[in-house]
Amino acid sequence: MAKIPKTPQEVFPEFVADLKGIYGEGLQSLILFGSGARGDYVPGKSDINFLAILDENAVNDLERLQPLIPKWKKRAVAVPLIMTKAFICSSVDVYPVEFLNMKRHYQVVHGEDVLKDLVFDGKALRLQCERELKGKLMLLRTGFLNTAGKAEDLRRLMAASITAFLSVFGALLLVRGREIPKERRDIVPAVAQTYGLDAAPFLRCIDLREGKKDLSLGDLKAIFQSYTVEIQKLIKAVDDLILP
Repeated sequence: MAKIPKTPQEVFPEFVADLKGIYGEGLQSLILFGSGARGDYVPGKSDINFLAILDENAVNDLERLQPLIPKWKKRAVAVPLIMTKAFICSSVDVYPVEFLNMKRHYQVVHGEDVLKDLVFDGKALRLQCERELKGKLMLLRTGFLNTAGKAEDLRRLMAASITAFLSVFGALLLVRGREIPKERRDIVPAVAQTYGLDAAPFLRCIDLREGKKDLSLGDLKAIFQSYTVEIQKLIKAVDDLILP
């Protein structure tokens, strides 16, 4: 039976060896990102996320990597993101939030540091933040209807959704020239202060994410109501934001 690693670093040598065995010098970089790079990795619960940078020839030869995927899934390694350096350079303006989140917490495991010199355009960040916030709010409303008035389903919905919103919050701070706190819970009051929001509903949702369950259906509905109101206020603030 495959052993779940206690730390992401345990898999580095073998994972690099496997990729080098397939692609040789075609493997230009391997980068750890996500919970493992943030220090939030929990054995048995978290995935280990890698970004693999391949050259233009290797990236068109993914079939050779396919047989190794089941082996590494058993060791909590998610299917790696496969990119080229050219793809990253041409995509930072399209997916700035994703690359910003990756750049904030990462570890170079092998080869070149392809993230260190990334620069993010404020207008591109603002546009994606607006799009992401609006899309996530629509999903949140649809999810509420699907809970059918069940407390546990509503708790799970808000607990899952806060992670999605937090992924945008760092970018929202950068757009306004603010420093991004390292801890997720510290990001919420920073965003609330910057955009004139009430931080409480977001913090309550983080509590739900961290396992708080002693709330009635009425309490959960009240949190949901204030949560969506603050999200709408944030969307308007971002929509009205004018950047130089």
